[in-house]
Amino acid sequence: MSDEWFPYRRRRIWGFFDEMMREIEEIFEREFEDIEKMLGEMPERYVRERTLPDGSRVREYGPFVYGYSVTIGPDGKPIVREFGNVKPQPYGRPRVSIREEREPLVDVMTTDDEVKVIAEIPGVEKNDIKLEGTEDTLIISVDTPERKYYKEVKLPTPVDPEKARSNYKNGVLEVILPRKGKSKGYKIKIE
Repeated sequence: MSDEWFPYRRRRIWGFFDEMMREIEEIFEREFEDIEKMLGEMPERYVRERTLPDGSRVREYGPFVYGYSVTIGPDGKPIVREFGNVKPQPYGRPRVSIREEREPLVDVMTTDDEVKVIAEIPGVEKNDIKLEGTEDTLIISVDTPERKYYKEVKLPTPVDPEKARSNYKNGVLEVILPRKGKSKGYKIKIE
């Protein structure tokens, strides 16, 4: 009985591995197609060619930045903030999108009197930074030939943008926005 069963079992196992290898090859082919498509759609400023000392030419890509920061909010729940110029895309192709401008790492802190926004914006001059604010949003942008940054920050409480102040030093931007005054409560007489 074992002599009849062994060749059948061996064929079945190797057939399984052959099928698995075909599927793995198809996955790799799709991944390489995605990478080629992504490289073809890449903004020009992220593609550079360089000549090596031996005379051969090499193509370089980047910089590509993606990261996230996790802080604990006032309610005790984690707050996840993404930054960079590469964003993963949910359930679709291509799986990442590369943007022309980089989203800086931003942290938002709230006190009783103000909202403080701190952003990392290295490699630019103070007068290259543009700030726009409303009661609930702060927009940080930089557009120079070398660097592009853009971030729209949703503020946790209403602020007074007309009274905002900021400073920029060593690649770190700090914006302090006073919170909108709370309306004072009045005693109401019951008749």
